[in-house]
Amino acid sequence: MSEEQLEVVDITSLNAIAAGTNKKVPRIVAAGLGGKLMGTADMVKVTAEEITKDSMESLAEKDAREKAKYANKKHISEQPVTLSNFHQHVNWLNFILVVAIPAFGVYHSIFHPPQIKTLALAFVLYVFSGVSITAGYHRLYSHKSYDAALPVRLFFAFFGAGAIEGSIKWWGHSHRIHHRYTDTSRDPYDARRGFWFSHMGWMLSKPNPKNRARADISDFAADWVVTFQHRHYLLIMILASFITPVLVAGLGWGDYWGGFIYAGILKCFFIQQATFCVNSLAHWIGVQPFDDRRTPRDHVLTAFVTFGEGYHNFHHEFPSDYRNAIKWYQYDPTKIVIWGLSKLGLAWNLKTFSQNAIEQGLLQQQQKKLDRMKSKLNWGTPVEELPVWTRHEFNERAKKEGLIIISGIIHNVKAFIKEHPGGQALVRASLGKDATKAFNGAVYAHSNAAHNLLATMRVAVVKDGDIIADTFELQEQMMAKEKQN
Repeated sequence: MSEEQLEVVDITSLNAIAAGTNKKVPRIVAAGLGGKLMGTADMVKVTAEEITKDSMESLAEKDAREKAKYANKKHISEQPVTLSNFHQHVNWLNFILVVAIPAFGVYHSIFHPPQIKTLALAFVLYVFSGVSITAGYHRLYSHKSYDAALPVRLFFAFFGAGAIEGSIKWWGHSHRIHHRYTDTSRDPYDARRGFWFSHMGWMLSKPNPKNRARADISDFAADWVVTFQHRHYLLIMILASFITPVLVAGLGWGDYWGGFIYAGILKCFFIQQATFCVNSLAHWIGVQPFDDRRTPRDHVLTAFVTFGEGYHNFHHEFPSDYRNAIKWYQYDPTKIVIWGLSKLGLAWNLKTFSQNAIEQGLLQQQQKKLDRMKSKLNWGTPVEELPVWTRHEFNERAKKEGLIIISGIIHNVKAFIKEHPGGQALVRASLGKDATKAFNGAVYAHSNAAHNLLATMRVAVVKDGDIIADTFELQEQMMAKEKQN
């Protein structure tokens, strides 16, 4: 009777599920300039079959395929920047949004000193838009860390658009791709390409179509707030980022121009830079208490700059946790906002990973660090790699070479005789003999350091001897028996 075979998962099917191409999803289209504000559609036009082929190929095969494909004409992103083609490398629409307009605002701020009321308005709108990105775009939509009531979702959609960082759909899709392909060529803001690229360079340069990727965002289509905001993004963005602060400051205290410059342009600039720091600073400075295979890091400075998004190593390990900071003293105002909304009944299903899973991650990373440290130290030749000597061979060589036996292992202590803290006489009296009991408590109960030092003196094992590599554990057992007796 033949054994029934197990069914092997189909990789292409799983990639289709992960990319959301396994089902029909209503298209959410922002027409005209509003659509162009959110990048090129070419970067997400990729099939599950193409993704599978890329992920299963070896680097050599992939390089050969790409070389053949671009043998005659390389994409502009793969061509060196020159005076004649630099304009082709630049994403000019993004350049206007994140460089030119902020520069315009900084220039005019020099000639138009701010009013205190206008600065207060700018700060309030900065907080509203900043939290809308972190608590809304990021933790609510990109990671589904909790559920929120309609008024909260509308607030996030309006003031999030006021940050001029794209729609929920575009932002959330890019972020899910970032988590799916962290530190790879498909990562939109691949930190391996340097601080500048992950901070702003990825937006200001033309992306390479060969790095196309996609993630499942079918859940976005089920939320009418997301679809409405995406379709009318340009209008909502202008209304939230510029018209609202101009009207409030202008009608409120007559500072129309100040509202436009400080509560409009400069407010958006600072929010953008704070968000960009999650892609750059959070992958550059700090510690990696949970995983060091990828670039995300934890640092309090990044947390202060980004409304609490700075504990990024934790976030990449436990992305659906509504918290970024898990210690009471760690700065994470976004976590407090979400928790506060839950107490008001405006948010629910707040997701957290179990403390056991979190502590497992911490312990495993600590163990990796210890293992790396251990690998750099001399722990002596492993017992299984030592040559085997007969007792006769040991007896012939012992006195001349300075050999003793401890736990069935032959050690060369000649160079250590004069260094022995208990005096030379003890060691010399043991040469050529089995000193297991004497070493393990009958004369001295040696320290762990002494056992480690002894291991570095191993030269052979005794044939048919009672060989025990962990001499310190043996000592503990022998001394425990002595106490019982």
